[in-house]
Amino acid sequence: MAGGTILTDSLPEPDFLDSLASDQELDRAILSVEEIQAELNYKQAQDALRDLVTNLDLTPKEQAGLESQINDLTNLLDKLEHSCIQIAAFGMVGRGKSSVLNALLGQPVFETGALHGVTRDSHNANWQLTQETVGDTNQEILRVALPSIGDSQIQLIDTPGIDEVDGETREALAIAVAKQADLLLFIIAGDMTKVEYEALSKLRESGKPMLLVFNKIDQYPDADRQAIYCKIRDERVRQLLSPEEIVMVAASPLVAVATRRADGTVGVKRRPGTPQIQDLKLKILDILHREGKSLVALNTMLYAGDLNEQLVKRKMTIREESANQIIWKAVMTKAVAIALNPVTVLDILTATVIDVVMILTLSKLYGISMTQQGAIGLLQKIALSMGGIGASELLATLGLGSLKGLLGLSVPATGGVSLAPYLSVAVTQAGVAGVSTYAIGQVTKFYLANGASWGPDSPKTIVSRILSSLDETSILNRIKGELEAKLGRQRLDLKTR
Repeated sequence: MAGGTILTDSLPEPDFLDSLASDQELDRAILSVEEIQAELNYKQAQDALRDLVTNLDLTPKEQAGLESQINDLTNLLDKLEHSCIQIAAFGMVGRGKSSVLNALLGQPVFETGALHGVTRDSHNANWQLTQETVGDTNQEILRVALPSIGDSQIQLIDTPGIDEVDGETREALAIAVAKQADLLLFIIAGDMTKVEYEALSKLRESGKPMLLVFNKIDQYPDADRQAIYCKIRDERVRQLLSPEEIVMVAASPLVAVATRRADGTVGVKRRPGTPQIQDLKLKILDILHREGKSLVALNTMLYAGDLNEQLVKRKMTIREESANQIIWKAVMTKAVAIALNPVTVLDILTATVIDVVMILTLSKLYGISMTQQGAIGLLQKIALSMGGIGASELLATLGLGSLKGLLGLSVPATGGVSLAPYLSVAVTQAGVAGVSTYAIGQVTKFYLANGASWGPDSPKTIVSRILSSLDETSILNRIKGELEAKLGRQRLDLKTR
């Protein structure tokens, strides 16, 4: 326009627009990489847990008493397969815990009122409800599985009121449920009590994402509600939760409604209103959107790790008990064989055979494949590392074996007079041999229990450590006691011939 001024908005420089577009593309690329990484982590967790469940390597005897842990591992795998996110609610009786869960669901699935913890209407086909006992607490929880959306599922878990059980049981229940869950909701309805604070602190130790839900805010005037919120935020939970982890709701509000009475006067009645739960829903959705799959993968593997540790500990305890029985049986077999055998060469051969058979039996117990040649090689390596004990057995076998042989041959000529010295020498020789086998067995047990590996130490170091922990005197006395009982019967047999 002539003589006029054209007013235009100031436009960004082209290079700035290009930069902005690049930044947005970079953000999308980063988000895409994070999503891919989350999927990879999830897939790795699935594969690891599936491998763990498939290869438990437990005998029927070892499985006995571990059914609960094994079942939990199977359930965890099912949780991963169905992308199941578990949200557990905690709180004292009367705080509206079940009402909060019902408000989240949009249906009265969880029972509220006098029959706390009991669901009267559990036949709705849209929901999967289960009531189960957690851990060793004998306390029941109610689990509700929402209808699946695609391949994913959300489960809400209602727990007994924290003031319904004693402190020790409450702590055990909190730990058991928190280990399984991916997100924790702690429901309060006003300023916190000491019991609530202690329970919240214990749950916080689980390291799971948590939201503190201040329910029944409709029952407080605005000023009082805000004052309570600030007190909780700034004093009660300042060291435990951030302000972003505290949400105010009215899960089952009562609203005043004017009604006309029969006489024409107007009265006021309180009726259930619309739940004020949107802020809590948004918080939950935000957490699940940002880290849902990662949460499930991480929490599942952490819990699976704890369960597997229990299984391994129990398995190794049972195997150690069986291993000790195998070792002691070999000790006594060797001791009796050495004591009764009058031929020195056969003593050495018999001792070696018994030790090799013991090693092979232990390897089978621990699920380690080993040939006879491998057992002989392991025996040689252990014997060389044993030093003094191995030498003592060899000297006892050679020296005492020869003396024992002479005394045995002279028993008929002396009318049995040389029987007592024979038995004394036999017990001494057998005791030394038995201690040697016991030590070999303990070293072999360590080696096999560690997956046929000496670990970072040398065989000699391991052997020295185990030998230093053995009470040779006690073992020798035990061998002598059992051996003398067996040889006492042998003595009677010789005298009656």
